[in-house]
Amino acid sequence: MAKAYYSTVFDTSAADVWHIIRDFNNYPIWVDGAGESAIEQGKSGDTVGAVRSVNFQGCHIRQRLHAQSDLERTQTYEFDEPIYRPITDFRATIRVTPIVDGDRSLVEWWATFDCAPNRRDEQKASLEAAFATWLGSLRRSAGGSRSPEIAAGVTG
Repeated sequence: MAKAYYSTVFDTSAADVWHIIRDFNNYPIWVDGAGESAIEQGKSGDTVGAVRSVNFQGCHIRQRLHAQSDLERTQTYEFDEPIYRPITDFRATIRVTPIVDGDRSLVEWWATFDCAPNRRDEQKASLEAAFATWLGSLRRSAGGSRSPEIAAGVTG
């Protein structure tokens, strides 16, 4: 098994970031390139086992919500069928951790997967680059950086 990992700090509270991620169907809101998304079989976007059907950059993908914890602010998902990448046994987790100093958050995204040994480094680098890109779009959706007045604790 290989592992891809990326983390970044947001100048947004963990609660605000988690609010966006929590709904498994919010994918198009914060992942640039994702088109339409729908949760199959009428389930809600926070139901473990829910399958999200997404059009992503011309590809149709189906992902299943494997686990979700509001307490730990984690969401784990896997692909429900073969995907456009030459990988198998993909399982990814997104975690949002509060940073008390400045009411910021640490956002981590990692995935374990399998692939041909000669492609592991390539696929790891590709996934890490994708996580960085998608967390950049999540940052924009979460409001990016707060104003200097709010960051400094100055209120009207």
